[in-house]
Amino acid sequence: MDQQTRGKIQSTIEGNDVVLFMKGNPAAPRCGFSAQIVQILDTLGVTYASVDVLADSEIREGIKEYSDWPTIPQLYVRKEFVGGCDIVKEMYGNGELEEKLGLEAKEVPPPGIIVTESAAKALGAAIASPDEGVRFEIGPRYDYGLSIGSEEPRDVVVQASGLRILMDRSTAQRADGTTIDYVDTPQGAAFKIKNPKEPARVRQMAPSELSRRLKANEGIKLYDVRSEQEVDLARIEGSELLDREKQTEIMKLPKNTPLVFVCHHGSRSHQAAEFFLSQGFTDVHNVAGGIDAWSTDVDPSVPRY
Repeated sequence: MDQQTRGKIQSTIEGNDVVLFMKGNPAAPRCGFSAQIVQILDTLGVTYASVDVLADSEIREGIKEYSDWPTIPQLYVRKEFVGGCDIVKEMYGNGELEEKLGLEAKEVPPPGIIVTESAAKALGAAIASPDEGVRFEIGPRYDYGLSIGSEEPRDVVVQASGLRILMDRSTAQRADGTTIDYVDTPQGAAFKIKNPKEPARVRQMAPSELSRRLKANEGIKLYDVRSEQEVDLARIEGSELLDREKQTEIMKLPKNTPLVFVCHHGSRSHQAAEFFLSQGFTDVHNVAGGIDAWSTDVDPSVPRY
């Protein structure tokens, strides 16, 4: 790193109490890890400076050398390097980040969590020691984790169906009203988590599940986003071609209508699903693998191309 680049980095760190070196900017992060730290800092109401490393390749490589840390994002507080995404998330979860920032750590009330009888039986069978509990994690993007572990300092602990549910504070803030169930699926028994706080998002639907729901006549709307020529080659019975007229019809449907989109391999249909999600629809699905996966997994009579 040349002295000019080092000087830029050092002056930025010394001139701001909190600095986030990231990809993109807080209004438009350009990687998921940067977005997670932005969300944490914004949740805490922290005033911070940001540096978009994608706008300057010398800064992007220089900050790695300056901090002796190989990845981005990187957070500095009062000239001290704090860490990357995983470290910041851990510190936020246990309250250490507020201390580092000079904020008063707020108490997080225990959330209400329901563990069904079947889930309690499955989880309880995995607990080997009275000191262990069920660690429940909800990430910033509402990805879920269940494991067996011991209680850690500053954990939020909830009793549910005879089990101790252990959470860091960030999980506890996202967990109120969550139900943990254990259900049979076509792929075998699995945990199923319902969280009323989870924002709507496009969900991937396996061809086998689509087949089951179509046969059960569950009222789903299946739309094919491919061209007319492709649909003429191969189609799923019951699907409708998504054109301008059909798009207008969809917009008049109730926002909780189950919408399913399919294309050749799943890319175009995912984009269509994201569009309708942005229009306020809440039950939106993309067929994983598209009609090609339908042909191999469900109906071999549908031609592949």
